[in-house]
Amino acid sequence: MQALTGTNDFWHSLKSEAQRIADNEPLLASYIHACILTHHNFESSLSFILSNKVADDVMPALAIREVFDQAYLLQPEIVDAAIADIEAVFDRDAAVNDYLTPLLYFKGFQAVQVHRMAHYLWKEGRHQLALFLQSRNSETFGVDMHPAARVGKGVMFDHATGIVVGETALIEDNVSLLQSVTLGGTGNESGDRHPKIRQGVLVGAGAKILGNLEIGRGSKVGAGSVVLSDVPPHTTVVGVPAKVVGRPCCRRPCDSMRQNVLEDNGMLDQS
Repeated sequence: MQALTGTNDFWHSLKSEAQRIADNEPLLASYIHACILTHHNFESSLSFILSNKVADDVMPALAIREVFDQAYLLQPEIVDAAIADIEAVFDRDAAVNDYLTPLLYFKGFQAVQVHRMAHYLWKEGRHQLALFLQSRNSETFGVDMHPAARVGKGVMFDHATGIVVGETALIEDNVSLLQSVTLGGTGNESGDRHPKIRQGVLVGAGAKILGNLEIGRGSKVGAGSVVLSDVPPHTTVVGVPAKVVGRPCCRRPCDSMRQNVLEDNGMLDQS
């Protein structure tokens, strides 16, 4: 499947996938209709799915959905980022063969979209509602992201359980994080105190990146590493504490998802 050129093309493709599933799996037909086929555009479907995921006995889905719908209307770039995230999952995850799967079933994708809404509310000064969504995001998906944290588009949280992102962290466009990654601080200091993850980076499962430091563009952090200092662009680090072991075999490790840092040994002298 090739990348689509706009929101309408994406939505038509998504509806076609949904109709095939509804036709072929009767037990899912009503679910597919409720989530996809009854909606007139992608943002309506997305707000329905997410609001029902994060609602609880006190805060109904309808009230939450109104907030989502208003944000999508006022800032359509949030919807564009969600589409870019789905396309990123489709391109990077060998287990995904359609666009519908991450939208309906992948908590990593859903957690990022809930965070986008919390971040929107935080910027609007609605801090308590933003913190409510952060709490529900953590309880529902096992992903704890401060609403002030900035996240680009084309971002993939693979499996996602246990991901923690601090208040002043930045995740740029086209980044892949695996489960149990922490972008945290090093104490109770205030101010700018969390990592900045630049474009094209892959952060392996269980990695802990701590402090106001930078993971340079196109770099790779090995699984289980503890990173306490800046990582230069296009560099592979691994270990506790993390040390340079080579250079990634491709310009954007986020796309290849190749976590075996041994592949990068001997690449230090290559440009």
